[in-house]
Amino acid sequence: MTELTGLGYRIERDSMGELQIPNDAYYGIQTLRAIENFPISGIKPIPTYVDACVLIKKATAIANGQLGCIPQDISRAIVQAADEVLNGKFRDQFVVDVYQAGAGTSHHMNVNEVLSNRALEILGDEKGNYKRISPNDHVNYGQSTNDVIPTAIRIGALLALEHTLYPALSSAIAALDNKASEFQDVVRSGRTHLQDAVPVRLGENFRAWAQILSDHINRIERASEDLMVLGLGGSAAGTGLNTHPQYSSLVAQILAELIGQPLKPAPHLMAAMQSMAPFVSVSGSLRNLAQDCVKISHDLRLMDSGPKTGFKEIQLPPVQPGSSIMPGKYNPVMAEMTSMVCFQVMGYDSAIALAAQAGQLELNVMMPLIAYNLIHSIEILGNTLTALTNRCIEGISANSDRCLSYAEGSLALVTALNPHIGYLNAAAVAKESLLTGKSLRQIVLERELMSPEDLAQVLDLEQMSALPQSSHSNS
Repeated sequence: MTELTGLGYRIERDSMGELQIPNDAYYGIQTLRAIENFPISGIKPIPTYVDACVLIKKATAIANGQLGCIPQDISRAIVQAADEVLNGKFRDQFVVDVYQAGAGTSHHMNVNEVLSNRALEILGDEKGNYKRISPNDHVNYGQSTNDVIPTAIRIGALLALEHTLYPALSSAIAALDNKASEFQDVVRSGRTHLQDAVPVRLGENFRAWAQILSDHINRIERASEDLMVLGLGGSAAGTGLNTHPQYSSLVAQILAELIGQPLKPAPHLMAAMQSMAPFVSVSGSLRNLAQDCVKISHDLRLMDSGPKTGFKEIQLPPVQPGSSIMPGKYNPVMAEMTSMVCFQVMGYDSAIALAAQAGQLELNVMMPLIAYNLIHSIEILGNTLTALTNRCIEGISANSDRCLSYAEGSLALVTALNPHIGYLNAAAVAKESLLTGKSLRQIVLERELMSPEDLAQVLDLEQMSALPQSSHSNS
C-alpha cells in the first residue's frame, strides 16, 4: 500500500492507483485526492468539528479495544493519537475543503488517515504502513461515514453550544440585567410605529432584552435535546453491519463520559442516519435568536443615533473612528457587526433546510454543508454576543436629561388623560399642543378640564412608566 522513496515523499496506493504523499504529511492518499478534487473555497473544517470527529474515533477505539475487535496496542495508539490532536497537535493536517464529497467521506478519511499515521509513529512504525494500522480496518472499524458524520454534527453542535453560545448568552443576559438596574429610574418616551408613545423606563428596555435572550436559551436547549440521540453503530445503512452487538450502547456511553452529556443510542439507527430533523430544529432556534438579536442591535443604533440630529438617548462606547473623511465621527460598529452576523446565520439556516430535504433513500449526502453551517452558526453567534457584551453593552451610558425631555414633550402623554377628560377632549388637547407648542399640562389647565392637583397625579411620569410588580417577579 505504501512505498518510501527517500525523496521527500512516500507513494501510497489505493483501489484507484497510486499518488506521491509528502513524507511530513499525516494525511494519506484519499485526503490528497480530495485536495485535488475540491479546490473550492479554501475553507478548512471548523476546529470544533474536527474535535467532534476525533472524539468519536477515540471512543470507538476504546470500545473496539474493549470488545476485542481491534488489538489492544492499536487501540491504545489510536487513543493517544486522538488525545494529541485534541490537545492541539497536527491541526494543520485536516485540510479538506468544506465543500467536498457527499456525506463527508473525504473529511472522514482525512481524520482516519491522520490518526492512523500518528498511531503508527507511536508504535515505532513508518507513516503509511497501513498493513500495521489501517485507516479503514482499525481506526474506522465497525464504522461508516454514514453514521460517523451525523454523529459528529451532533457532538460538534453540542460542544459549540456548551463552550461558545451558552456562556455568551449568559454573559449578555447578566450585562443587560446590570444595565437594567443602573437605568431603572431613567424615564424615556416609548415609541411605536417610530412615533411618540407613552413613557417607559430605560431600565425596562434592557430588562426586556435580558428576558428575550433567557427565553432563547430555553428554546435552544429544548431543540438540542435531540442531538444527544446517536445513530453511531448503524454502519453503512443503519443495519449495524460489521459492528459488535454491544458496540452501539458502549460507544454512546464512552462518548457521553468524554463530553459530559447524557448521550444515548437512537431507538432506530436507520432513522437517525436518514433524518436531519435535529439539525434543522437547532438551526431554526438559532435563526430565531438571530432575528431578535438583529432587533436589539437596531434598537441600540436608533437610541444612540445623533449626536445632534438623532435620539441620542444612550451613548454606546466608541471603539474606533467611524469615518475616513469626517473627523470625530463614531459609529455603532458593534451593533452593526451583530446584524451582519445574524443575517449570515439566517442564510445558513435556509441552506440547512434545503440540504436536509435533499437526502435519498438510506442517506443524506449533503451533511458536509449542514455540519459547517450549523456549527459555524453557533460559534459566530456566540463570538458575536461576547464581543457585543464586552465592547458595547457593558459600556453603555444613559443621557437621562434627554430621555426625560422627550418623555415630557411627548403628545402620547395625552393617553393618560383619556379616563379623566374623555377621548375627544384629549384629542383636542393634543391637536392644540401640536399646533401651538404649548404643553399638555398648560392646555388642560387653561381649559379647566382638571384641577392642578389631579393633573399632577395623572401626569406623574414615574408612576406612568412603572411596570406592574408581577412583571419584575417573573423576569
